[in-house]
Amino acid sequence: MYDFPLTGAQKRYLRGLGQQLNASLHLGKDGLTANFMAELQTALRHQELVKVRLHGIERDERDTLCEQIADEGRCVWVASVGHTALFYRQQADVSKRVVELPE
Repeated sequence: MYDFPLTGAQKRYLRGLGQQLNASLHLGKDGLTANFMAELQTALRHQELVKVRLHGIERDERDTLCEQIADEGRCVWVASVGHTALFYRQQADVSKRVVELPE
C-alpha cells in the first residue's frame, strides 16, 4: 500500500486544485480493469492529481471502491463528492513535480 500521509491543510489544498480539474478518467460498470489501472498510473505519473468520475457505482460501494483504487494504484485517496473522486501521488523526482504541497 502507498503510504504518503497528507495533513488536513494539504488535503484541503488538493481539493481546491481538484475543483478546477475535469475528470480525466471514467470508471464504469466494468469496474477496475487492467486498462483503467494502466491509465490511472499514466495520469498519476504525468499529473500527480487525478479526478475520476464513477459512473453507475452505488453510493454504498463508492468508498470501498475508492480505497481499492488507492491501494492498487499506489496513490492517496484525497476526497470524493458524489460520483467524483480525487487521487494523488507525489513524484519522487522533485524536478518533475507538478503540484507543490504546502508544508
